[in-house]
Formats: sequence, structure tokens, C-alpha cells
Amino acid sequence: MVDEHVDIIAIIQARLGSTRLPGKVLLEIESKPVLQHIVNRLKKVSKIDKVIVATSKLEINSKITSYCKKNNIDFFVGSEDNVLDRFFNAAKACKPNDIIRITGDCPLVDPETIEKLIDYYKLNNYDYCGVATGAGVADNNKIFKFPDGLDAEIFKYSVIKKAHMNASKQIEKEHVTPYIWSNPSLFNLGVFESDIDYSKYRLTLDNIEDFNLIKWIYSNLYKEHEFFSLKDIIQLIEKNKYKLNTNKHLIGKEGYEIFSKKRQ
Repeated sequence: MVDEHVDIIAIIQARLGSTRLPGKVLLEIESKPVLQHIVNRLKKVSKIDKVIVATSKLEINSKITSYCKKNNIDFFVGSEDNVLDRFFNAAKACKPNDIIRITGDCPLVDPETIEKLIDYYKLNNYDYCGVATGAGVADNNKIFKFPDGLDAEIFKYSVIKKAHMNASKQIEKEHVTPYIWSNPSLFNLGVFESDIDYSKYRLTLDNIEDFNLIKWIYSNLYKEHEFFSLKDIIQLIEKNKYKLNTNKHLIGKEGYEIFSKKRQ
């Protein structure tokens, strides 16, 4: 990875050690690995200058690095357990102004939503801002949320540097941003809310049921060199509402309670 300064980078956390759906980031959808779809969708965001895959040193993840090498994808290899350290060091080589964090369970990450997230973050001069979904807003029922699986966070390089220096609890090191969004007295925090509540839709990739739904969505909407949006996904599902049953039993079972306890 070339040492250079850029404005905004996106870092994708990816590994193959998932217990619920092993090897999920290299599972194929429409003849491409999930990881490639995430990279391609992030490259549709005009404001992102570089996309980097951050994986761990475990031997199993050599499949990820091999794939990245063969397909000209920038990557970084770091700690398996201290993901904050891995993430920070992946960013350090570029020293960007801002970083977007994406995880490998988001093959439907939405470029339009991320573009809006970036604009909202910069307009309000936040230190950190996250799309309203996932752990950061799990216990907030007063806002309209995006579907789980559209997770994206943006923050200043100086903020992740501070988190890396000061985070001491295991949960803060395993999940990268809890130190940031649980310290509102230290950082100017923002949440990018949805105009419509989409919390009944589960678009994340964590179980075989999720994979089946996402694969079905791609089979209906994906075309080479073209882009389908969150709006397209919602319209498709609303025309086939029975598909909500594929993984709706998993909604609310993401294990976000540990993050709520941390904020208390």
C-alpha cells in the first residue's frame, strides 16, 4: 500500500473466522465474492479516494489477501483481536483527513446513503457521524433507522488516533468505535437519520438466511457495471413481502445489548 495523503478513505473490516457463517466475505453472489461487491459499491462513492481491506494475521485470512493481490485491491494485515489497532494502522499509512468504516457483512452498503452521510458530517463539522443503524443506535427508539446492513461511520483521523491511544476496555478494542460514540464529552457526535423507518428490514450478512435473502436481491437487481440503490431494494422487497420472512426472526438478536451496557 502506497504511503500517501488523501482526503477520505474507506476501510472494510474483513475476516474469514465468522462462527455463524464461516468464510462469508468470500461467498459468491453473481459470480463475485461478497468482498468484491462491497469494494465495487464503495468505489461508486465519488468522495472516497481510496478503499482498503483490513484483515488479520490469522492464516485463514490469507485467502483474503491473496484475492486482494490478484484483483488490485489495497489491503492491510493486522491484529485479529485488537481490531481498533488493526483499523488505526490501516489508516496510518495514508493519514487521511477522514475515514469511513465499513464491515464485511454489508454487501448492500449504499453509495447514495454514504454520499449523504459525508455531506451531513461535513456540514455539521462533526468529529464522528454514523448512519442510524446497528450498535451505535441500538437503544434509541426515537429516530428513524436505516436497515441493519447499511452500517457506515465516518470520523476524523485525529479521532481514531485518540481512540487508539486511550481505549482500554476489551469492547473498545474489539469493535473500533465504541470508545468514540460513548464519549460525547470528548467528541462532537452526529447520527445520520433516515427519512423513513426501515428498521424492519434486515440486509446484513451474518447467517445463512441473510445470505439467501441478499443473493435473491442481487439475482433480481444486479447488472454488471450498474448500480442498484436502497430505494430499488425496498421496492423489490415490498413487491415480494413474503421475502421479509426469510430472516425477520433474526432482527433484534444481533447482540447489541453489550453496547447499551457500556453506555450506562
